Amino acid sequence: MNRTLRTTLGGAFVVALLTSVAVAPAQAHPGSRPPTVLALPDGFQPEGIATAGRYAYFGSRATGAIQRVDLVTGRGTTIGAATGTPSLGLKVDTRGRLFVAGGTAGDARVLDTRTGNVLASYQFATAPTFVNDVILTRDAAYFTDSNRPVLYRLPLGRGGALPAADGFTTIPLTGAYEQVGTGVNLNGITTTPDGRALIVVQSTTGTLYRVDPVTGVSTAVDVPGHTFTNGDGLLLLGRTLYVVQNRLNQIAVVTLNRAGTAGTLTATITDPNFDVPTTVAKALGRLYLPNARFTTPPTPTTPYTVVAVRAR
Repeated sequence: MNRTLRTTLGGAFVVALLTSVAVAPAQAHPGSRPPTVLALPDGFQPEGIATAGRYAYFGSRATGAIQRVDLVTGRGTTIGAATGTPSLGLKVDTRGRLFVAGGTAGDARVLDTRTGNVLASYQFATAPTFVNDVILTRDAAYFTDSNRPVLYRLPLGRGGALPAADGFTTIPLTGAYEQVGTGVNLNGITTTPDGRALIVVQSTTGTLYRVDPVTGVSTAVDVPGHTFTNGDGLLLLGRTLYVVQNRLNQIAVVTLNRAGTAGTLTATITDPNFDVPTTVAKALGRLYLPNARFTTPPTPTTPYTVVAVRAR
């Protein structure tokens, strides 16, 4: 079947301020560039990021709370109440809806970013499961599961209508992909440059795979001489793929062919402010990454930050 998937980009929209959180924002002065390091609440334990205009959204892997941050002023606001389960990969659509991967809860939920209300919830799986990341296309949302060799597909109806609670599909991966042990396998997900397939990264092996979204058949993306150990969040801009390598504190920059079957490593981005960044999103002409600080024992007072770097 010849179908085209087009990534949905978050549009710039105005959202009302909800419950304020006492976070010391980085200060931006009129005429100056937005800050390159922004504070999140102490103890927050961020993982995912999604952006829309000047705002970024972050999920807590500790409590499931959602934090919205103004990237110009650094001021943070809580828009989604704590769920007691993780909020990991995030994507926001042009309708102001935030799609949230639920980690060990095996679920996903969709929030209204204006009110923080949960619009829909989906129970994909039960333990062992780790619903890790999500990508939005024109007609569906696709989620990875780091504990299972599958993708979950939420079809979007006319006008972006959300499906019923049982309206999702589980897509087993076949072909080149092989699950390895019990560690983090499937992680970040995006589309190919031509929009006809998906790309996922397997953290344990550092391999990128191209996946047919209808059949689940996978093939390894040929990037000669390179693997992407600790591969986490993925971001595709045109034909440039950014691969966050969390514990290596770097972003690999890969130029792909249109089909996403092969690519060339063209750069590596590092920054002294990186402290195990996990995912990446673009806003205000820069790349923003939350520091998950996996190597730092988390406490209620552990500080967490977001770092902005120049795209290459």
